[in-house]
Amino acid sequence: MPFPRSGHDGSGTTPVSPDEERWLIPSVVTLAELNLLERENILAARRWLFSPRRKLNPANLLDHLLVRELHRRMFRRVWRWAGKIRDIDLNLGVPVPEITTRLTALLGDAQAWIDYTTFPADETCVRLHHGLVAIHPWRNGNGRHARLLADRLAVALDRPIFTWGGGSKLTASGETRSNYLTALKAADAGDFASLLAFSRS
Repeated sequence: MPFPRSGHDGSGTTPVSPDEERWLIPSVVTLAELNLLERENILAARRWLFSPRRKLNPANLLDHLLVRELHRRMFRRVWRWAGKIRDIDLNLGVPVPEITTRLTALLGDAQAWIDYTTFPADETCVRLHHGLVAIHPWRNGNGRHARLLADRLAVALDRPIFTWGGGSKLTASGETRSNYLTALKAADAGDFASLLAFSRS
């Protein structure tokens, strides 16, 4: 989920709220500046993750230290909470005391799915993505982090990266995001068909 943008008018000139501002590392004034900084930081993290010099196999990608490091790299130049397990309960995700245990279990499950070919490669990646979003380990950036990790795991399993609804911006409201959220809710109930279809649409 994107960080709450209270009073967002769609122009990018909306001021950053005081609650957001206290967690920011650089000095930004508008949401347009914030969005640009986040985009640049995430692109840098993506280059790091997909660098040909980094020979990452599934076991490497499912290590909790790499999972945290990826989130840190995605937001480290923007937010003070980058890479840190959230310490507050949100309206999404599991309670704080359960986060580390649930995250460890999910990563272990994903490794077992691969080891025992429980699911096809795409479904393994999509189930990992869904599990991360459901746990919601971070204050923000959960969906973006989960999609990037799923993309890299797909490559490690000899599959192409996902399109996630045709490459539309999933942090913005609209039909694509609505379809994504609907697919996530279906997966919450154990039906992954819509999320699988969305991931390759």
